[in-house]
Amino acid sequence: MVSIVLASHGAFAEGIKQSGQMIFGPQEAVEAVVLTPEMGPEDLRAKLLKAISTFENQEQVLFLVDLWGGTPFNQVSLLLEEPGHENWVAVTGLNLPMVIAAYGERMGNESAADIAKAIFPEAVAGVKIKPEALQEIIAGPAAAAPAPTNIPTGAIPPGTVLGDGHIKIAFARIDTRLLHGQVATTVTKMVNPDRIIVCSDAVARDELRKTMIVQAAPPGVKVHVVPISKIIEVSKDPRFGDTKAMLLFETPQDLLRALEGGVDIKEVNLGSMAHSLGKVVVTNAVAMDQDDVDCIEKIASMGVTFDVRKVPADNPEPFDAVMKKAKAELAAQG
Repeated sequence: MVSIVLASHGAFAEGIKQSGQMIFGPQEAVEAVVLTPEMGPEDLRAKLLKAISTFENQEQVLFLVDLWGGTPFNQVSLLLEEPGHENWVAVTGLNLPMVIAAYGERMGNESAADIAKAIFPEAVAGVKIKPEALQEIIAGPAAAAPAPTNIPTGAIPPGTVLGDGHIKIAFARIDTRLLHGQVATTVTKMVNPDRIIVCSDAVARDELRKTMIVQAAPPGVKVHVVPISKIIEVSKDPRFGDTKAMLLFETPQDLLRALEGGVDIKEVNLGSMAHSLGKVVVTNAVAMDQDDVDCIEKIASMGVTFDVRKVPADNPEPFDAVMKKAKAELAAQG
């Protein structure tokens, strides 16, 4: 695994490391090195070397640095020029999209240089202005990215068969928050879908939530918000046979309706179910009431398996133990 050093003036690197963990989960081989007012350049150099000494992989090191030309960058640059550090790479302009992208790229990439090349576009794309009209005034309209060739565009006649005529559901998740930072970055990077489809009657009727979800789309991925009846239709429409989709459900009840309607889902990630009145806390991210327990058990009886974890970096919770705890807590609650 490529090792990562986050370097900055002040506590910025420490804060962004913590923020990255909130979204992507705990990370190995990541160190934050900060320059404080009382430190000199040599002090910072010593801290950088101390951080690197903790890494198992000291051959491939990626430095994510706050500011080009600042002391952290200058000291990193000197280290990169030393013999034996040919595979060390630095990227400046440290921001959260850059950190998250780097974590995702590490999952299947052993080269610091390749990760640096991959994260640069996402780091730049993470800088946006709202309202969008102001950004267009400053930078001009952005060139439209070419649409993926395997996503239907325009009016495709009903009955047209694309691919094998069956939508590919690469990932399905129950999450009260639906599309948010952890899903838009971590999970999307892992699944690499053509479309993210939020399946919820409530959200499909709520224009404000619907707009916010669509705006949270990760770069290059289309996001749709549809009622449960629509995802049932889509699952049977041969025009989506060449589409790789990630489905997000707000509740297990919505998922059950989709399954009963014929949506073919074999495994579900139980990511997050918010606590509310009458629910008991089962894991650090999941709370259930009796209706939730009954619904999830019915889904399991249909042959669907559950992967219980908030983010991919977490260890999965044993499903049977989670359900047993939920039942015990609900019984004790009376």
